Amino acid sequence: MGASDSKLVFKQGIFRLSEDKIIPADDPYWASFWELPESTEDIFSLFSPNDIRRTRDTALENLETLILAITSRLFILRHHPSFPDPEFAPERDALNCIRILTRILPYIYEAEQLQPWEDKFFWGVRRKRTRKAALARDVLFDESQEELAKLEAAGEEFEEVKPLAEELIDTLIDMLFFADFTLPRPQNTKNKVTYTIWQSGVGCNTSVGTTKEFESNRTEILRLLLTLTSQSMYMSANLLPVQGVKAISYIVTCPDKQVVLSTLCSLLNTTLKYNPASWKIPYNVQVFKDPKQILVTYALQFLLVILLYPIPETDPAHAKKNFYRHFLGRLHRPQDFQFITDGMTRVLNAPLNASSSYIPGNPTKFTSEMLMLFWEITQCNKRFRSFIIDTGRSHDFLVLIIFYAIEYKLDASKQGVVRMCVFLLQTLSVEPNFGKNLNKKFEAQETLPPTIRLQNFNGTYADFLIHSIYNIITTSQGKLTAIYPALLAVINNISAYLENLSASASSKLLQLFSSMSSPGFLLANDSNHDLLQSLLESMNAIIEHQYMSKRYTLFDLGFVLFPLAKALGVIIYIVYLSEELGLSHDPSIEINMTRQGFQSRKNPNFVYAVLRNKKRFEALRSFTLESGQEEIERMNRRRKERHDPNDLSESRRGSADSIRSPNASHSRAPALSDVPEEDGTFAIGDDEDEDTDDDHRPTPAESTPTEQPSRASSVSSSVDDAVPVQLRGMSEKARGKMPAGVPTFSRQNSTTSLSSQGALGFSTTGAFEPTVPWIDSWLAELPLHTILTLIDQLNPLLPPPKRSSTDTPSSSILNIIQSAKITGIEPSPIRIQYFEWSPLSLGWYESLLWGFAFTSEMQVQKGTVGVWNGTAIKLFRVEAVAPSGPTLSSPRGAVDAVGSNIVSRIGNLNLRGVGGGGTAQDAQSPSVERPERPQVSRTGTGDGSRPGLIRTAII
Repeated sequence: MGASDSKLVFKQGIFRLSEDKIIPADDPYWASFWELPESTEDIFSLFSPNDIRRTRDTALENLETLILAITSRLFILRHHPSFPDPEFAPERDALNCIRILTRILPYIYEAEQLQPWEDKFFWGVRRKRTRKAALARDVLFDESQEELAKLEAAGEEFEEVKPLAEELIDTLIDMLFFADFTLPRPQNTKNKVTYTIWQSGVGCNTSVGTTKEFESNRTEILRLLLTLTSQSMYMSANLLPVQGVKAISYIVTCPDKQVVLSTLCSLLNTTLKYNPASWKIPYNVQVFKDPKQILVTYALQFLLVILLYPIPETDPAHAKKNFYRHFLGRLHRPQDFQFITDGMTRVLNAPLNASSSYIPGNPTKFTSEMLMLFWEITQCNKRFRSFIIDTGRSHDFLVLIIFYAIEYKLDASKQGVVRMCVFLLQTLSVEPNFGKNLNKKFEAQETLPPTIRLQNFNGTYADFLIHSIYNIITTSQGKLTAIYPALLAVINNISAYLENLSASASSKLLQLFSSMSSPGFLLANDSNHDLLQSLLESMNAIIEHQYMSKRYTLFDLGFVLFPLAKALGVIIYIVYLSEELGLSHDPSIEINMTRQGFQSRKNPNFVYAVLRNKKRFEALRSFTLESGQEEIERMNRRRKERHDPNDLSESRRGSADSIRSPNASHSRAPALSDVPEEDGTFAIGDDEDEDTDDDHRPTPAESTPTEQPSRASSVSSSVDDAVPVQLRGMSEKARGKMPAGVPTFSRQNSTTSLSSQGALGFSTTGAFEPTVPWIDSWLAELPLHTILTLIDQLNPLLPPPKRSSTDTPSSSILNIIQSAKITGIEPSPIRIQYFEWSPLSLGWYESLLWGFAFTSEMQVQKGTVGVWNGTAIKLFRVEAVAPSGPTLSSPRGAVDAVGSNIVSRIGNLNLRGVGGGGTAQDAQSPSVERPERPQVSRTGTGDGSRPGLIRTAII
């Protein structure tokens, strides 16, 4: 449609759609919808949101007929022997049918009152004329069910067929593999649909040829498939995992293995072969369009939609499995894993490389989605987890995950990505080899981006990870309180395997302990003690499994050495050895093998850090409600007395005051005044063994209560209910009874209920009031035995600490620590804290994914069309934010502002397809306040034409 008069004709036809009450089904008017438009922009600019809503609300019969006309034309073209012949079965007709459906479906989904009609119209069983009867009458398209009933009474022949939505999905999947439409024509076959994988990679060694036209057609089809499945966005986060989406259920339960594998591998390979660094442009021009990147973005997003989808129990297809996820979990070839790993790291490394380059390149917009894909594969494919860990690639991913978590930790629009990074780390950390491999020395620290680089660092990957977790907790300004349990779970999962921790990493762990054991933190709410318990268990695991030497009885020694002694003819060796070691023949007597024995003492730096904080552990054991409250009052008085704007130490503390520990009602928020000060006295103890580290110890905040071993989830009413539940810290006694299990990543059979406000420790006013019985309920269960026993036996052996001593112990002290004989400590079984899915966490996860899709689709000036712009999203909140002006750091903003103003004025005339014809009011969804959900903002427009920011609540 090149001429203006053709555009006018099409626009008048759109007006007729809502003005005429009932347009006959056999009216040639319907053909204008696939014959007149020449581009996607024509449809999205001329068929405005107001036009669609007006037709939907005042002339639903016409909208129904339009959908039947469009789908019938598409089905006819799919089966036409000449498609895509320009004369007999034009490709243009099929593309326009796809575009029209893409345009109108979101406005059907947003109308909750149409749900019954939609279920019947799209998913009800259909009856249609037999093919013979249809050809005899030259039928243009399928009639409505009411019309069919009349024709059947008149003697027409009919047959039952699939529901309309199912036939549409089948047709679209077929067209992804259609000769001369999305794939080259195959040789030696007459089949138009051949399920050939698009790109080489997983499941395919050679790529089929392609053209820009083929890739453009794939983009159009994938956009419609995403739109069909985007009904998720029009459901609440708590309802989505329970109710599900019929379109996604139908796609993922496809019984045809060839269809599933070809689609899965095509989407996967297209995504992973994309190379954002293959070329660069001198400027990040806003009007620049990269068709290849758009195709890859749709392919990755649609792949994620079908991979992470859990079939709800209420779905009739619940008994079936998600075959896409199933076959992704069945991958096993090392070359496939290498291909997947290389593709993901190539994309994820792009921002890191850009941060060290002075020449801006083509920006990659789907790094968050790529992180999600990595998480999906690690969850469903245990062989892939083993591959990246055993080959050392997990170190690369560790650095990448840490980079994104720290880079985005203060960005309110990226909090969901940060949470996902932390949960991803927890998923990896359940593997024992992951923890063991962290003991490798970290080389080339200087090549890291400044945001994650540690100055003068000379440690292992374990040291790097502990430093990074400490930084995330202490510098996130209270934005990540809900994932502190997951961060501590990572430390817990790797702690039993950590060797030779550096003095600085050991100091960071003890600084976290100082904050979490302070009275102000422990008395702030009824769950903070769980964080302390989790950290103490991690510290115990470091001591019990990597510091304490293995103990052997005389019987054990005889069992090990007897075959060797017999072979050498020196049976007397056993007797001699027992005499030298002072052993009796009582099997209960144990010995301690030192460096020359079976296992050397590890982690002396960590043990030294524990000894330097002995008063804090001792004070914690004697902690009472009265002493805690007195300490809080004392700290408050000291703060008031020392409050001086010219006090440099006060200014230093204020800069670190970024973490809060609110009580259940948020009426009290103790800050750093409630934690031990670097230059002051710790809590109830004295300052004899204070650390001298200059970093202030901020107070971790309230976190999500973690899950009990029974996996019966419970989420506190004061916690963000969109966060996955974690395993609650267990007492030392209970921990010893818990068997070591194998990692499981189930998305099913996990229920969540909100805990009542009447929990122990809550007052009738809703504010948390600590009580003596409440303290008694958890204080005695804190696992302090190992640490206090270690302190009791080692502390007398060390010289008195010097006031000016540093975190790094001398070699003589290390020798004492390594050679001392410790008794009375028994290693507890290694316990793993798994990541657990619940309906709430699944709702959060799906809202995160659809938030990615929504924000990337808003970039109309970058080549997308703004499918969901201006619709009433329910899964997350959409907020319109005023655009920011040019700044000194971004002077090109002035040019962009002028250009955007011009484009917006032209766009308002609906003469060019710049993203929609909606109004400013259309840009905003109904104001549904959902403060418990996260927020993400990207540059974009509300209706596809106006510059500004849209913030979506998808943390």
